[in-house]
Amino acid sequence: MRDAVTNLIKTYDITGRYLDRNAIDSLKSYFDTGAARIAAAGVINANAAAIVKRASLQLYEELPELIRPGGNSYTTRRYAACLRDMDYYLRYASYAIVAGDTNVLDERVLQGLRETYNSLGVPIGPTVRGIQIIKDLVKAQLVTAGIADTSCVDAPFDHMTREMSERDL
Repeated sequence: MRDAVTNLIKTYDITGRYLDRNAIDSLKSYFDTGAARIAAAGVINANAAAIVKRASLQLYEELPELIRPGGNSYTTRRYAACLRDMDYYLRYASYAIVAGDTNVLDERVLQGLRETYNSLGVPIGPTVRGIQIIKDLVKAQLVTAGIADTSCVDAPFDHMTREMSERDL
């Protein structure tokens, strides 16, 4: 897993360049937002179970067909798998928030996930919606905790939803 600093240095090293003004500005931004990113991860950690529970309740309220017979979350085993996956997305998003980089999501979550879900018949649309709901709940939880700038949360969740979403070819 790499963070924003490691990725930046790697990019400049590969091209054999010194850190320029853009690189210095990126580093400054990374360090300036460090306290907020760590605070966000702390709030997520302290409230993860409640966030996942509320996200699942909202998802199933919006898409009740998922828990009806024949739905993809019908049966206790499938329902539990959905909750497990939601928790997985939240946990890895918290890692990406701390790292200030979405690289960990590509390495540990997204590589092959879309294809796996498609092969298992897991609907991508509700998965993407669930991730968006988690993002909204995390941001609300941060505001409740007194963290006004919640923008550090956007990148990981937006990256997951973008990568999981259908694309026109």
